[in-house]
Amino acid sequence: MQTGQAQCSAEERAKLQPQRELSEGKAASQCNVSLKKQRNRGILSSFFCCLRNYNVEAPPASSPSVLPPLVEENGGLQKGDQRQVIPIPSPPAKYLLPEVTVLDYGKKCVVIDLDETLVHSSFKPISNADFIVPVEIDGTIHQVYVLKRPHVDEFLQRMGQLFECVLFTASLAKYADPVADLLDRWGVFRARLFRESCVFHRGNYVKDLSRLGRELSKVIIVDNSPASYIFHPENAVPVQSWFDDMTDTELLDLIPFFEGLSREDDVYSMLHRLCNR
Repeated sequence: MQTGQAQCSAEERAKLQPQRELSEGKAASQCNVSLKKQRNRGILSSFFCCLRNYNVEAPPASSPSVLPPLVEENGGLQKGDQRQVIPIPSPPAKYLLPEVTVLDYGKKCVVIDLDETLVHSSFKPISNADFIVPVEIDGTIHQVYVLKRPHVDEFLQRMGQLFECVLFTASLAKYADPVADLLDRWGVFRARLFRESCVFHRGNYVKDLSRLGRELSKVIIVDNSPASYIFHPENAVPVQSWFDDMTDTELLDLIPFFEGLSREDDVYSMLHRLCNR
């Protein structure tokens, strides 16, 4: 294998990015989250995370092309066919998460994003990088430089005490999995979900919370991208996109809020107050 630290070629980018590149727009979120910075996406956006179009519309409830059923529906009688049809039982729905463990029984489930929520990564060298992760792309090793968001350690440790925590990222597993290994030293994440677990909807990788296998009234998603939770905005705790501001305190400031949320019967009333504050 060859070793390289330069940006990926156009051919490599095309393989990692099957969809067309989208520009960032204004966030379409119930909480009207404002993004402080515009980012230079390029190959990094196609490799690490979803290309975010913040003007995404929510899918109509009757649209079959957006959310295919977990199992196929049984067939019925054909026109003019009078033969009796014995229905075939449908297999059980396969959810993204395994059954809740005894350790997490009774806890709410918090789905946490990775890029620009907990960390920021770049193919370009960063002098103060917390991690350097080698990633193979088409036979070439690329070094990925990762910065941890301030107070991410305290945030993850407390979240692991209060909730069943799941990492859900639209990035590729070959990058996100080793980053999670280095980031989560305490085993906070009970499961890790990557790009293949997302629903591709109108140019965005959407995290469909209904496929987790958890009661939606007890699920929260923490994400900097409104397009990622467009199917379930009422379950979201929006955060500002983070790149390199080492004075940022957002994760630390959220801990008291989540401590209160962990004691609620369901998440909607408290999240509604958050979005309308």
